Amino acid sequence: MREPVLVDRLRPFTSTIFAEMTALATRTGAVNLGQGFPDTDGPAGMLTEAGNALVGGANQYPPGPGRPELREAIAAHRARYGLHYDPDGEILVTTGATEALAASLLALVGSGDEVLVIEPYYDSYTAAVAMAGATRRVVSLVRDGDRFALDVDAVRAAVGPRTRAILVNSPHNPTGTVFTRAELAALAEVCVEHDLVAITDEVYEHLVFDGAAHLPLAGMPGMDGRTVSISSAGKTFNCTGWKIGWVCARPELLAAVRAAKQFLTFVSGGPLQPAVAHALDHELDWVEQLRDSLERKRDRLRDGLTEAGFEVRPSEGTYFVCADVRPLGFTDAADLAWRLPEAVGVAAVPVKVFTDHPDEWNHLLRFAFCKRNEVLDEAVKRLRSLATIAPSGVDRTPTG
Repeated sequence: MREPVLVDRLRPFTSTIFAEMTALATRTGAVNLGQGFPDTDGPAGMLTEAGNALVGGANQYPPGPGRPELREAIAAHRARYGLHYDPDGEILVTTGATEALAASLLALVGSGDEVLVIEPYYDSYTAAVAMAGATRRVVSLVRDGDRFALDVDAVRAAVGPRTRAILVNSPHNPTGTVFTRAELAALAEVCVEHDLVAITDEVYEHLVFDGAAHLPLAGMPGMDGRTVSISSAGKTFNCTGWKIGWVCARPELLAAVRAAKQFLTFVSGGPLQPAVAHALDHELDWVEQLRDSLERKRDRLRDGLTEAGFEVRPSEGTYFVCADVRPLGFTDAADLAWRLPEAVGVAAVPVKVFTDHPDEWNHLLRFAFCKRNEVLDEAVKRLRSLATIAPSGVDRTPTG
């Protein structure tokens, strides 16, 4: 008997690198800098609100679009960017950003359509495109000095007659790149010229460093009515396990996404939604402190990795830094990633698993710095022993 269509589509996506590396880290007792989750809780006021809601009876189905106070808080939050959405028809609460992305793709593309995906990409993107029955076309970020930059000419060249949408992630996981105003404006021009829908993953919107600020693509000329903007509470408020995300879009687009989402989880997180509303309304000062703390952690891990022999790429935002393994004498970062937990007791993720062109990215490991300082220090201490397993006769000159 022929296998089900969806099984056939998802054959390449049988497991995630995060689950595999976390399982390996647990089995070996390694410091897990592979999966991007913090090891401290979010603001106390938010946690108190969640507890109050749990014991106050908010344990049944919330409204399909999300609780009104959360939708209103999301609308107020987006207004900080000069973007104004109607809480009653242009905002949808989802089970995290991952469901929001899947529902958006299921709603807006289908068989015969193409979706532009910028690599390296978060692994759920390609699985969601496949579930929607669409085809992905991949455009790589490129080196621009130390920075990973958007190749706008390559994006424009990748657009074909069947291209329907583009997935845009900034701040960008895994590279830590934050797209500039010029890059976003150029993307907007491509979308308008070719009548593309942009689906934006902005979950790290508050975690931008060095005095920079997040710029939503929806605010660029011509993008207001063709952008599905997605974010979530998890990374902003250190509550990745809550899975409270949201979609902001104009009514026609949002109605399509809502139709798909209601047959995925219907609703979720009822007693957590008031707590996230409270956090958006009252805890952004806490988020500023989190951002400053993460910037220092980034520097702490960057310096430690450099001392251990890696060449570390700059990170402008997110939880992550990428490190080049070649100065240590290794050529295959993926092979090293699988060896690290048992060899030195640290887990990291090879960047090539987030790409369609692994050979171009095979020298990079992604490390998460969203951990307590003592955890980062222990990881660095262990990584210094890499010299004992590195090939001999290594030229430690930076690769440039």
